[in-house]
Amino acid sequence: MNLTADPATAAPSRTAPALVVEGLTKRFGTRTAFENVSFSVNHGEVFGFLGPNGAGKTTTVRTLGTLIAPTSGHATVAGLPLIPQNGVEIRRRIAIMPEAPGLYLRLSVAENLSYFAGLYELTDGPARIERALRAVNLLDRADELCRSLSKGLRQRVGLARALLSDPTVLFLDEPTSGLDPVAAGTVHDLIDALRNRGVTIFLTTHRLAEAERLCDRVAIMNTTLRLVGTPDELREQLFSKRLEIRTREPLADPERVLAGLAGVESWHRADDGAYVLAVADPGLVAPDAARALVAAGADVLSLSPSQYSLEDVYLRLIDTDVEAQNR
Repeated sequence: MNLTADPATAAPSRTAPALVVEGLTKRFGTRTAFENVSFSVNHGEVFGFLGPNGAGKTTTVRTLGTLIAPTSGHATVAGLPLIPQNGVEIRRRIAIMPEAPGLYLRLSVAENLSYFAGLYELTDGPARIERALRAVNLLDRADELCRSLSKGLRQRVGLARALLSDPTVLFLDEPTSGLDPVAAGTVHDLIDALRNRGVTIFLTTHRLAEAERLCDRVAIMNTTLRLVGTPDELREQLFSKRLEIRTREPLADPERVLAGLAGVESWHRADDGAYVLAVADPGLVAPDAARALVAAGADVLSLSPSQYSLEDVYLRLIDTDVEAQNR
């Protein structure tokens, strides 16, 4: 008996990355959707894919999900090479939740999931439906028609549908688009729970605070890939660290007090009145700054490190309206 697993159907290794993309390009005639994109995503990671409208994010998801073929380049998805003959098996290992969940509004929640379980050819459909509804806290709404649900609840049904096949990689395309903060927070909690279960999540979003909260690493895309890393790594690559000082009254001569401090690269006064110092190491500069401020007779209200947001990083890298260019 041959006990060697068929590479086309063997379970993906947990030691290899869940996604590997090398030089992937997709063109539609003369228009380039994305070009020479390379990155990898680890198992159990929430990987954020950020960029403006028209930057190629959704096309990348559709390509990795085997819905459209790349023009050039290579990828491995859930342990399988992204080639046509592996399309069916890749789709068994992944799930894609688009921005619009595509539910049948005249059917109940359970009927929708039962229909899609049939498309997946799942033999234990009822048990999987129950698990999926429990995962998104909708078991008590199983018999309600989808047309009676709020948009936030429909998004949760869409997420339950994506979980039916126990995917190794879950692609979420703008899962909180149009949701109020409470509904979006519920989706965030579900994503955290899936990460804790070891599901790899590929998340596209325009909400930069959402990406900062959820993602282990992010990629910033604008047709080509600009940067990949943790939010902290991207901040360190693009910006100096900052020390923020607040005083009861404005300093009489801030240039004399602040510019002469060792380790201060530059300083400016923010719109809210705080003095913001660009420094190499906030921990080393802060004690000297405190002493200099006291010596200058300042009443110090606060002195603390501050950091640039992921939005600051994004805006530094993305300054082009891609959709307008392609019109």
